[in-house]
Amino acid sequence: MKFKTLLTGCTLCLMLILRPVEMRGEEILPKHMTPAAVKSIERGLAYLAKQQTAGGSFQTTQDGSTYPVSMTSLAGIAFLANGNTSSRGPYADQVRKATEYVLSQAQGNGLIAAGAENGRPMYGHGFSLLFLSSVYGMETDAKVRDRIAKVVKDGIQLTASGQSNRGGWIYTPGGGDEGSVTVTQMQGLRAAHNAGFTVPKSTIQNAVRYLELCQTPEGGIRYSYNSGNDTRLPISAAAITCLYSAGEYESPLAEECMEYVYGQFKNRKNGFQSGHYFYLNLYAAQAFYQAGDEYWDAYYPGQRDSLVKSQTSNGSWNGDGVGPVFGTSVALIVLQLPYKYLPIYQR
Repeated sequence: MKFKTLLTGCTLCLMLILRPVEMRGEEILPKHMTPAAVKSIERGLAYLAKQQTAGGSFQTTQDGSTYPVSMTSLAGIAFLANGNTSSRGPYADQVRKATEYVLSQAQGNGLIAAGAENGRPMYGHGFSLLFLSSVYGMETDAKVRDRIAKVVKDGIQLTASGQSNRGGWIYTPGGGDEGSVTVTQMQGLRAAHNAGFTVPKSTIQNAVRYLELCQTPEGGIRYSYNSGNDTRLPISAAAITCLYSAGEYESPLAEECMEYVYGQFKNRKNGFQSGHYFYLNLYAAQAFYQAGDEYWDAYYPGQRDSLVKSQTSNGSWNGDGVGPVFGTSVALIVLQLPYKYLPIYQR
């Protein structure tokens, strides 16, 4: 009888360990995560998995064929944000195939891009650095790690050499500068630094200086140095995350940008009609999360519910008119921030 009691107790313990979600329910969910959000995330991940080709890309969709490296990297990040790696998790195969595809698109000069990427290869390059650097720390296959390391190292050099004299980047290496590409490069470099790669200090310092040059009287960031004083909310939100990535947590620019961005969110309770809604929330979510509970608690519950409500019947989100891979990947990244799986998004 004692043996049967002991066996029953051990079996129960194993069930609690192996099936925590089913057996213990909501109590193990992170703060602000709800069962509805969990289901939404599951549907979104399943949608992305169905769109991936055998070769690892997402070229079955409009955005996946126009920006193949960008979309594959963003989708890969969405899978990583759920706790998957190339060897663990229900979407390990998707992570592995995405990694192989992105690695295969590395060019001899260090640029990671599939062809022209609609004339904007530096977006794909920056997102690829972010994705591959995140994968690197989780990869257990030594040969794959070596391949990733070479591509990331060459990619860092390409980014450093492609920086403009003012400190920013634009759609092609060395072609000029504007805010959205600049923040993409900065976050990619930060992820590489987090993974243990050497990033030129001067490259980061010059990029911070570029953002300072682009600050408007409102406290936010303009589109580019020569674009006047038209403050761009999405780029301002993205700038905060990049300043935090550069260690500029308490710099006047970071504080003023946060004051501007947070003020805009508080004053627009009915939501944004901007054509860059998903792009805005990709970075605003990170900024508010890293800034602390005061900002995160005010932002996330409403945004969580809005995303859950706007998800389509097939599990996707059509983001900013770019396409469903972009929208779904961004929505999943935002929704999964409470899981805390990716160092680049942590406080």
